[in-house]
Amino acid sequence: MIQKVRKGEELNEINLKKFLKEINLISNIKSDLSVLQFSNGFSNLTYQLNIEDKEYVIRKPPKGAVYGHDMGREYKVLRGLNNGFNKAPIAYAYSNDNTIIGSQFYIMEKVNGTIITPRELKERTIPAKDYKIISETWLNTMVELHYLDYNKLGLSDLGKPEGYVERQVRNWGKQYLKAATDDIKEAELIMNWLNDNQPKQYKHSLIHNDYKYDNVVFSTESWTKINSILDWEMCTIGDPLMDLGTSIAYWSMPSDPKGLKTAFDYPTSLEGNPTRLEVVKMYEKETGESINNLVFYYVFGLFKIAVIVQQIYYRYNKGLTTNEKFKDLNKIAKILCKIGWQSIQKNRIENLF
Repeated sequence: MIQKVRKGEELNEINLKKFLKEINLISNIKSDLSVLQFSNGFSNLTYQLNIEDKEYVIRKPPKGAVYGHDMGREYKVLRGLNNGFNKAPIAYAYSNDNTIIGSQFYIMEKVNGTIITPRELKERTIPAKDYKIISETWLNTMVELHYLDYNKLGLSDLGKPEGYVERQVRNWGKQYLKAATDDIKEAELIMNWLNDNQPKQYKHSLIHNDYKYDNVVFSTESWTKINSILDWEMCTIGDPLMDLGTSIAYWSMPSDPKGLKTAFDYPTSLEGNPTRLEVVKMYEKETGESINNLVFYYVFGLFKIAVIVQQIYYRYNKGLTTNEKFKDLNKIAKILCKIGWQSIQKNRIENLF
């Protein structure tokens, strides 16, 4: 959803217009500029700029960000993808001059289409039969991403594939401890289990790391086409099954406990969608490869999301943001860790309680 800019998150519009003129996106700095803010999402701040009958999107870090939020890196990813992947927004410019709007930022095209969010479904009804097509298109596009040649795209230095899984387990554990506010016993249990049960051999590819329904833009004409994938801030080169694990961690189901469905009020739980295990089978069929150590990938996905929401709650808890939608994220982090530990105990990714 797009709305008026939240208090405390305004942009310096005069400086912004000067920048737009410098990079030749507008012709006159006196042109009227309208700035709106996207309300969905919990990470980087995203705005829509309307000026001279054009629409652009600007991305910047939130105030008091604990980790990540490297706009230069995200811009580099998009510029690389623009060399040969037609499902990423066109990136126009990046700046690390904090005097313009108070932080680094980049500007990209506004992609039109349909994003399947809970809010979108309040305004329209998608028949159950359509979700078979939607999920297949979504899954196949993920596989397409995993088979991109990152060398040809100029992104070979984006990450270090050797030792990727080990670093991820170690670093997300460190990030959790740095942002911890509540005592979650399952978090430490999961960190130890992930360390002891991580795969030693795996493939590597370009991975999105936050691939879910509300980060893809479907064509308004057909569910068989995705116009663009959004939110590339965590994209890197690594184990593609880590990408899949994060996606199925977000994939809520009707049989999930109430707490998880409340945390992830996603359309994946609606009739017609595949289950988490069916998504995995779809991935195996599309790639022709069997997935071992599935519980590891699912639990890692849950834990990574728990850390992300805990980091956001940490900012709220410290008064670095006043956005009220962050006030209960510590409870969601706790729920995710409890479900992750239950998955380990049951050795499965569905029907955990």
